[in-house]
Amino acid sequence: MKITICKSAQSLGTCAAADIAARLRAAVQAQGGARLLVSTGASQLTTLTALVEADVPWDKIEMFHLDEYVALPETHKASFRKYLKERFTGRVPLKQAWFVDGTRENLELLTRELRRAPVDLGLIGIGENGHIAFNDPPADFETREAYHIVTLNDTCKKQQVREGWFDTAADVPARAVSMTAYQIMQCRAIISCVPYAVKAPAVRDTLESHAVTNLVPATLLKQHPDFTLYLDGESAMLTDETKIDPLDGTLVLAHESDGRRIQA
Repeated sequence: MKITICKSAQSLGTCAAADIAARLRAAVQAQGGARLLVSTGASQLTTLTALVEADVPWDKIEMFHLDEYVALPETHKASFRKYLKERFTGRVPLKQAWFVDGTRENLELLTRELRRAPVDLGLIGIGENGHIAFNDPPADFETREAYHIVTLNDTCKKQQVREGWFDTAADVPARAVSMTAYQIMQCRAIISCVPYAVKAPAVRDTLESHAVTNLVPATLLKQHPDFTLYLDGESAMLTDETKIDPLDGTLVLAHESDGRRIQA
């Protein structure tokens, strides 16, 4: 596990995008193409803004989509398909973009395509309740499906309201289609971009946990052999660096300041 603590959300986006771009270029050079899994939400905006300006052979990249609300039209401002088309896929010439729309045929197609070849890199956010994708606690770590239907908990709904996607918690759909925790962990590498103070409790609970627990779903990421976490000063503020537990792995901790990455 590698953690980079950045000066601000803006510098986090810049640093993470440079890392993502380098990994995608390397995958394309090694195998002729790359497969990318992209998450959404307010915390991903600085990274995606920087990433679309990066030097990446986008015409050799396939993108997969993590989750979507059940029965929410794409025209709604909270639709993740709308989010990605406006902020990412509409701005770079991807080889292919695979979106979740929640129909049975769509999920069967996505599952086939996901499992046709490994996903080289997953960009996986961490929610205020520690969720990954829409796998709210207590998350299902047992299913081996690629996608499943989940019920959103109250903390998740309140996050969606606070971020401005819905007016009230009652407006948030009760259910969503989410990539499963198992499928997320099949990515060859995972990068999580988690800025802002509101994420600080979830970051602390994830990093200081001495076990993988479905009550803090993001703890599962610490078991991945190539997991990189980008934080800013606000999201890292509750975490005691001496208490970070990488579980069975090793920890590389770096601090970024004024564009430099200083390994501790």
